Amino acid sequence: MTDRNPRFDPPDADSVLDHLVRWAGEREDVRALILTSTRTDPEARTDVFSDFDVILAVTDIRPYFADRAWLSEFGDVLVLYRDPLRNRDGGQSFAYITQYRDGLKIDLTVATVGVVRAITESGSLPADLDVGYSVLLDKDGLTEGMALPTRRAFVPERPGAEEFATLVEVFFHEATYVAKHLRRGDLMPAKYCFDHVMKQKKLRTMLEWYVETEHDWSLPARAYGKGLQRRLPPDVWEALEHTYTGAGTEENWDALWATMALFRRVAREVADRLGFEYSDDLDSRVCEYLEDVRALRIRQETD
Repeated sequence: MTDRNPRFDPPDADSVLDHLVRWAGEREDVRALILTSTRTDPEARTDVFSDFDVILAVTDIRPYFADRAWLSEFGDVLVLYRDPLRNRDGGQSFAYITQYRDGLKIDLTVATVGVVRAITESGSLPADLDVGYSVLLDKDGLTEGMALPTRRAFVPERPGAEEFATLVEVFFHEATYVAKHLRRGDLMPAKYCFDHVMKQKKLRTMLEWYVETEHDWSLPARAYGKGLQRRLPPDVWEALEHTYTGAGTEENWDALWATMALFRRVAREVADRLGFEYSDDLDSRVCEYLEDVRALRIRQETD
């Protein structure tokens, strides 16, 4: 017996990289191939879902942008997202974010050779290279002398008191929108304000600050909160889990209180560690307001 799905069977990393290098080596218009991101980060965990982030330096970008057929060289394309063609220092670039049917995912940035040359000559790295890179192929020495990654491009900066206070206020301000939409029974805007703005943007930022205060502002933050579970104390993560719920109005009210309780706990700790003031007055006034909204009997407005 086997659990393997013959349709979902991504190739191993070495096979993918060998294929990319062989294919690029055989094409005269491809002059360099650079692997970036997770698979070049020694501290990152990879699995079968991890992308292959690749920069392809070419002499003529137009054929690659105009026709996507070449992507089939690496497998059966399931679906893709294409970034627009953009002007950059030294030339142009675009990206094909490509998901293959067998599970392979390759995020290909195609750039003119001048873009790579300009990066090398600048003496510094853009964020997508500063996280780490490995030169897989370089036919013309385009990358010789390229700066080494500092791996600090996505390390959060230590906030000042004003930035901290603003985040706290915006978090609680957004809670009033959640309450309004819940009271109206308007699920989609309630979930947007709650799960996206309050949690994914504001609470996640505070949690990242919390982590950084324990690691001297040295850990790169990963997109959308990836890896936070491994960095947070188990009880904090468990509290975060309890802020997620389904569509029911009452359960969302309960989750809203749980979210504010977690934010309050973490924000007070961050404030204490950084020497800031946490506004208990703002907190209590907003909570009183939310209680009033929850208990309100809505009257219909008439002209």
